[in-house]
Amino acid sequence: MPKTHITTRINDDEVEFLCEPRQTLLEVLREELGLTGTKEGCGTGDCGACSITLDGRLVCACLVLAVEAQGREIGTVEGVADGDTLHPLQAKFLEHAALQCGICTPGLIVAAKSLLERNPDPSETEIRYWLAGNLCRCTGYDKIIRAVQDAASELRTSQ
Repeated sequence: MPKTHITTRINDDEVEFLCEPRQTLLEVLREELGLTGTKEGCGTGDCGACSITLDGRLVCACLVLAVEAQGREIGTVEGVADGDTLHPLQAKFLEHAALQCGICTPGLIVAAKSLLERNPDPSETEIRYWLAGNLCRCTGYDKIIRAVQDAASELRTSQ
């Protein structure tokens, strides 16, 4: 099957790759581009482990065909930190022990960042609603919610 040439932006960098028409964006990110922070949990869009942003919209990379990335802007967990400096969300996840096995963590970080970019002062209910598409089987959600609330507070005071 012939491959398609794709040009896109990933984490603010111009990227080109070849993909088969049926390859998912998740497969290309992990296998072709080496961006393994985005995890495969279910492959059906139910767990949120593969959450990325596509033109600023939160999506599951397992449900997006790689050919759909042509000319688009993609954000992955690798683009959240500023070099070696963790984003406040990442730091607060560590501080609050809001991670264990790590499968869900990248998707939760990307989803929470997407929320805070839209709403810098979300209520607990809004955080829980926004993160409802991300499943965590290890920590329970209280530590995750507290980490997002604390990061939101830090981000608001640093502006």
